[in-house]
Amino acid sequence: MKRLFLALVVVCSFSADSRAQNNNDIKFIAETLVVQADGTYKADPDLATLTFDISSQDKELRTTYDKASQAMHKIVALAEKNGLPKSDVVNGVLTVKPFYEGDKKKRAKSYLVQGQITLKIRDFSKIGPILDESVDDRITDFRSLTYSLADEEAAKQKAVAEAMKRALGRASAALEQKGQKVGALRFANLDVKQLAGVSEMNVYAMREYSSLAQTIEVSGARSGGQYDKRLAAPPPPIPQPEKITVSAMVQCAFQIQ
Repeated sequence: MKRLFLALVVVCSFSADSRAQNNNDIKFIAETLVVQADGTYKADPDLATLTFDISSQDKELRTTYDKASQAMHKIVALAEKNGLPKSDVVNGVLTVKPFYEGDKKKRAKSYLVQGQITLKIRDFSKIGPILDESVDDRITDFRSLTYSLADEEAAKQKAVAEAMKRALGRASAALEQKGQKVGALRFANLDVKQLAGVSEMNVYAMREYSSLAQTIEVSGARSGGQYDKRLAAPPPPIPQPEKITVSAMVQCAFQIQ
């Protein structure tokens, strides 16, 4: 930021231990005080996102599609059973992929139907029951569980407010030494950093944990090949969510009164 100001910089000296930090955080520039400060906000996550993959393969298209559709409806019914509102259930479309052996002009040897469904859960006590009943049909696979904040913007605003409060406090403390006061804010530069502490358990962690997962072979991936699909494994212990931290940094220029 030094190159942005073509004025004489007077550096305030405090103690020897804090001199380096103060040189970076507080500067007097032509009747303007430039202050830099950080702010953080910590909160317990209040939203869990469960994602499931739907995958079915069979020789007959109608049979394959019906199995996948039934698996998706089962998750929807499970969500309703646990009191989740419809707005917190997001199910995508089912896609169909035919597999041929040899000439594609011939009838497909098998069909693969895939889809995905996501549940937003605000009562974490419902995660276990939903997981226990969701992956026992060999069609539905648990993919991930993520803890986050339902209103990230509100958390960011609180982190910014804390940073501004610290910046104003530092500016006031610096000017008191000279019998001056903080005036109007001339400009501010704001940087809100990424969320920290958002935890996720994914399908790979689950399969690594469980030694009960198996592989079955279904003909039709390609000519002479196989399509592998893992059987649903019992989910591992649900991880406990950690506090989520949002951080912000502000650089302010205050008029000196």
